Amino acid sequence: MIKKILLGLVGVVAIVFIAAAMQPASFRVERSATIAATPQALFEQVNDHRKFAAWNPWEKMDPSSKTIYSGAESGVGAIASWKGDKVGEGSATITESKPGELVRQRMDWKKPMEGVSTVDFSFRPEGDKTVVTWAMYGENGFMGKLFSLFMDCESMCGPEFEKGLADLGKIVSAAPKP
Repeated sequence: MIKKILLGLVGVVAIVFIAAAMQPASFRVERSATIAATPQALFEQVNDHRKFAAWNPWEKMDPSSKTIYSGAESGVGAIASWKGDKVGEGSATITESKPGELVRQRMDWKKPMEGVSTVDFSFRPEGDKTVVTWAMYGENGFMGKLFSLFMDCESMCGPEFEKGLADLGKIVSAAPKP
């Protein structure tokens, strides 16, 4: 009887591992919003981690989390490191900054699971508005593939990106015009 139970457990574990191995080797989550603001005004909110904190949905999710800013004040080399009960632990480093076009960040995740991903904020003018796209992408190692069987990155991050973009629009529209 115990032998059958152990064989059954080994079979279930093998199926889970096979299913994990068959998951995609990469992931991408992306959301866009059209905001009544210039690409430059939006870029300035994203290119500075301190300004990003005002509309970052994860800050609202875990207000007791602690963020430390280091490196450059803004742009390439600016770093925000966070630690919180709900948001885990990690850092975001701006690696590319093209005014009014793109802000690229390297995300280093430490907890609850280690990993690296890339986040892009791109800005495309559309008349007197701007289409802002927030995308996160990266490679899935075996642990990432295994994790994706139980937690979907799209459903975890996509709605938060939407909230953040909506709040970005509110902040930029409330700012005094030059």
